[in-house]
Amino acid sequence: MSKDKKNEGKEILEELKELSEWQKRNQEYLKKKAEEEAALAEEKEKERQARMASKSEKSDETEDKESELEPKDSESAKEDAKEKVESSEGDKEEEEIEESGSKEGEEQDKKLAKKATKEKPAKAKIPGFHILRALTILFPSLLLLIVSAYLLSPYATMKEIRVEGTMHTTADDIRQASGIQDSDYTINLLLDKAKYEKQIKSNYWVESAQLVYQFPTKFTIKVKEYDIVAYYISGENHYPILSSGQLETSAVSLVSLPETYLSVLFNDSEQIKAFVSELAQISPELKAAIQKVELAPSKVTSDLIRLTMNDSDEVLVPLSEMSKKLPYYSKIKPQLSEPSVVDMEAGIYSYTVADKLIMEAEEKAKQEAKEAEKKQKEEEKKRLEEQQNKLEEEKKKLEEESNRNQTSQRSSRR
Repeated sequence: MSKDKKNEGKEILEELKELSEWQKRNQEYLKKKAEEEAALAEEKEKERQARMASKSEKSDETEDKESELEPKDSESAKEDAKEKVESSEGDKEEEEIEESGSKEGEEQDKKLAKKATKEKPAKAKIPGFHILRALTILFPSLLLLIVSAYLLSPYATMKEIRVEGTMHTTADDIRQASGIQDSDYTINLLLDKAKYEKQIKSNYWVESAQLVYQFPTKFTIKVKEYDIVAYYISGENHYPILSSGQLETSAVSLVSLPETYLSVLFNDSEQIKAFVSELAQISPELKAAIQKVELAPSKVTSDLIRLTMNDSDEVLVPLSEMSKKLPYYSKIKPQLSEPSVVDMEAGIYSYTVADKLIMEAEEKAKQEAKEAEKKQKEEEKKRLEEQQNKLEEEKKKLEEESNRNQTSQRSSRR
């Protein structure tokens, strides 16, 4: 056994001489590790032998008690057992050495293979700026490809449009005003939201519009309509006047009219816009007290209007100054004991409706007198004109007769 170990040691030394320094260090490390493992194995074997020896001692004591006549046989048996243990230990050591040698060979082969792979020439690394340059080209190209595929697909024009907030208009009117077509791309609606909202406001009922997008293809048009502030009355027809000053061209049914509303008896577009603008500047309480508005122009004020209030009072005020002067009516009203007329055309003063009727009657009488006098003058003028015409006719006849006489005298002389 010792000779074989020596031979193996020599062979290992020869191999170490042929190997490189790193391999030598590796072999030394493996050898030390094998020796440590062998020492650990020996310790474990000694422990096992000690346990076996303790067991054998116990068995020997029992045998001594049973028969003291055969001491020599027991000693020989112990020696045989020791020899067996030593032989088994030697066999195990040989097996461990062989296994460690095989393991060392395998590990050495692995190390050599790893070293060979490590010693292979490494591939040149691509510089980072080249990778970055490639990404700046590849990423936009990929994005363009995805967008192109989406635009070519039917999903690009797929959209669901819903309208909210309409009371006097219909959803179809709002969609038509928006100008959104079925062939329009969904992405166009997202990019040009302001344009479509502006187009929706072209409907004169719409005060504001908002186009809201919900993933993936849902759009909601939220609409706020103008309020109705008054109704223009023509016969039995009622036409809404919006808070924008716009007059609706189609009449509403009598059933849809509110219980109380403001009636307007003129339909000039400029005057209606001016009235709505002035009306928006007065208080809601005063606004609710007005029942009817009509034109009442005078010689001095061409835009004078008459407001008939719910309590039968009447207010005369210039249309252009309504928001400034009309609030004084709230202060004058507590001083009026009966239906009165508050004249705000020039200054502010009031008189009762009865006085107004008397004044109207007097004015009417004066007007009739003026008209009668005018008629009489016209008749006198007409009579004078007729007399003048008759005189002119007689004059013409006399001239004609004189001319005839002269011609006859001339003919007789000849």
